[in-house]
Amino acid sequence: MKTLPGLALALALALSACASTGADPAPVDRAAGATLDLGNFSVSLLVQDLAASRAFYEALGFVVVGGVQEQNWLVLQNATSTIGLFQGFVERNTLTYNPGWDRNTQRLADFTDVREIQRRLRAAGIEPLVAADESGSGPAWLMLQDPDGNPILIDQHVE
Repeated sequence: MKTLPGLALALALALSACASTGADPAPVDRAAGATLDLGNFSVSLLVQDLAASRAFYEALGFVVVGGVQEQNWLVLQNATSTIGLFQGFVERNTLTYNPGWDRNTQRLADFTDVREIQRRLRAAGIEPLVAADESGSGPAWLMLQDPDGNPILIDQHVE
């Protein structure tokens, strides 16, 4: 934890630099192909007691927008944040992306298919822990792990 004060100081300096110049952080040049659109983002949380977790996040202003409590999973949103609460479904807290969906699980007209994402990741030297079948189409998923061991699920539900 010795790095936390240093991190806080660096963040404060970065924010004050933006505030003092009136400038926002530099935008990402999406037209140059510098990014890979992974889809709608949420955090899938492993919870021990779904009802207790639901009550906690509702107290923070989150609202249930999906899921089935009797099946031990719920999706909640607050402003721009989306979390999934999963009791017995995930092994660890997981970063989750859903290609083809907007924040309201509505199908997007244009999106990057999970198999194309996988091809690009492999071309960049990132091998999935669990790969999607590249010969298929429609719903599929892949699982990655970042250098610190955090799981990343890219889970496409749309055709």
